[in-house]
Amino acid sequence: MEKPDRIHLRDHVLSAEIGAFQSERGRVQRLRFTISVDLADAVSGSDDQVDRILSYDVLTQAVDTALSDRRYALVETLAEKIAAEILAHPAAARVEVSVEKLDRGPGALGITISRDAPRVAATPPDLPCELMVWRAPTELPRGAVVILPAIHDPAPPSTSIARRRIALLTLDQAAWALAERIGLEIAETRTELDAAIHDRRPVIWAPARLAADDAAAGETAETIAFWLAARMPVRRIAFSLAEPDPLPVAPDGLAVTICRA
Repeated sequence: MEKPDRIHLRDHVLSAEIGAFQSERGRVQRLRFTISVDLADAVSGSDDQVDRILSYDVLTQAVDTALSDRRYALVETLAEKIAAEILAHPAAARVEVSVEKLDRGPGALGITISRDAPRVAATPPDLPCELMVWRAPTELPRGAVVILPAIHDPAPPSTSIARRRIALLTLDQAAWALAERIGLEIAETRTELDAAIHDRRPVIWAPARLAADDAAAGETAETIAFWLAARMPVRRIAFSLAEPDPLPVAPDGLAVTICRA
């Protein structure tokens, strides 16, 4: 039987307070994490698309999430939590997690576990972001903010595939121009958007790569913004509009703010 493809994180060292002994309380010590993940699908089927594989960020974020959840007495419990966080992703079929204390003895003391199903609960995601459809922010936003440039005089909607693709590429061009002007990074993939939101940093979205194959996204900044909001933890969309054109109906629970440009 052919072995599954694996991704790994090796020798990832962080400091945290951990341990069951009184001498370990109130002090941090170095922990070394090594993680290997068997993938549910072979990387040969990814077509070199980052959104079709398990991102390496999932591994480091699993460690961060587990450490922020509680203080651990045992590295065994910490390893179980990390495994559960990774196995929450459908692209992960099996995970091996090693956690070692580097400051407790003369060598590395730790545990290695292998799991194909979680034995503890993963932490529900809580990474809300804001989406701005903006011509030019007056000041750089902070936190988890996705910026989609609004277009002056956008082309009228069309059923033509070619015209829709041109409209999306026009939005991409505006995104790259705005990124150069205000000094923020561009995100084109869901993986890049997720990483920016997790890191609580603003990013400019060039939408063509994600939205091109789904006609439901439409072709204007406004319709694409609502399309993305239905797929990500967007809590509010701020629109900067030049004309009082009616917006698409917002999904339930989504706050919408309009500022006339």
